[in-house]
Amino acid sequence: MTNKFSELRAKMPPEARARSERQANEILAEMALAEMRRARGLSQEELASLLNVKQPSIAKLEQRTDMYISTLRDHIHALGGELVMFARFPEGDVKISPLGEASANASVGTGTKGSA
Repeated sequence: MTNKFSELRAKMPPEARARSERQANEILAEMALAEMRRARGLSQEELASLLNVKQPSIAKLEQRTDMYISTLRDHIHALGGELVMFARFPEGDVKISPLGEASANASVGTGTKGSA
């Protein structure tokens, strides 16, 4: 006799259900660039047009294991998203400010112009 997943899930302890849901969400939240593009309903040719490059450039980009952050940011923006980066430490995660923003903020109020 075959059991429905919903019936099996209903018999699971609450902790096991919560753990299962977290793991499923983690799997869904992690995608390769090509999967992301397909999930957004774009072909390589369409994405290439948005980025003003040729389709083979998109094919190469989707296979890379290393790239500039700016290239990845532009790719994500063309898909309609925003690249957000975090550094993970034992004490917790820290969101990394967009590049260039931290140095601009650090210099605010430190200049000599207008000083008395």
